[in-house]
Amino acid sequence: MDAFRAISPGSFTTVQDRGRYRFIDRGVPPSGALDLFATGIANLLVGNPAGAAVLEITLMGPVLEVLGEADVALAGADMAFTVNRQPVPMWQTVRVKKGDVIQIRQAKSGCRSYLAVTGGIDVPVVMGSRATCVKAKIGGVEGRPLKKDDVLARIPAAVLARPRALPADLAPVYPPEIVLRAVAGPQEEAFRSGLQTFFGNIYEVTPEADRMGYRLQGPPIQHDEGFPQSIISEPTVAGNVQLPADGQPIILLVEQTTGGYTKIATVISTDLSKIAQALPGNQVRFLEVTLAEAHRLCREQALLLRQIEARLSTNR
Repeated sequence: MDAFRAISPGSFTTVQDRGRYRFIDRGVPPSGALDLFATGIANLLVGNPAGAAVLEITLMGPVLEVLGEADVALAGADMAFTVNRQPVPMWQTVRVKKGDVIQIRQAKSGCRSYLAVTGGIDVPVVMGSRATCVKAKIGGVEGRPLKKDDVLARIPAAVLARPRALPADLAPVYPPEIVLRAVAGPQEEAFRSGLQTFFGNIYEVTPEADRMGYRLQGPPIQHDEGFPQSIISEPTVAGNVQLPADGQPIILLVEQTTGGYTKIATVISTDLSKIAQALPGNQVRFLEVTLAEAHRLCREQALLLRQIEARLSTNR
């Protein structure tokens, strides 16, 4: 079923789902939505499974012609959202019909929003996922961002009997000062004298920030004497904080699988959505937590998502 035609594609709009993780050992990055919380909520608002494919919209959104009746929902960065030039709310179900025009404008706060549609965006499944990896040119729409006149299909599914809305107190906000909880390591022994600098100072997001990683600027962190500035390349995961020779942290995200720089810490999974919403110039401070605390926070977020799903699913 055709869902949208791109009148204007936006600055960088891609199809994403929860990513492909079965091929990391062969060098295939997981890709997928950077803000999984906003993605999951957008899907729940239109009655989809949390992992259905959505449009990830970066900074400036697209203009889309609606090609058939459906429910849509926009979640994530604060972007002006209109249907036929009339403002409609984010974090709620919006019914659209054939011929309507959706416009999503520049982000006022945050960096990325997620547009879900009834059934989910239908593009070919590549290695178990519909996610786009632009650097490898796989997944999504021909492995690239959306462009003018692209037509997007959706998986057939029924619209909701009643609209859904996320309670206002559960919608996240995206301040310019961000606290990222992180576990020291896996090579923290190379920075015994630098851990205090890392966890005790404020860093700024530089313009070198994309789906591969975010480069920060702040007080440099030096390797302890006797430890090399680089290591034999090894697997990386989203959230690893690498420290190259200049001592400036790089937070790795979802389009890298190996790295040869030592890693001072790893941002916990529940906080990756915060860095996904960061803009150049935003400030970042790292807060050290234990692995046990990271596991507890992960369980708490999973429970919150289940509670939200149960609450929203009563509106069918």
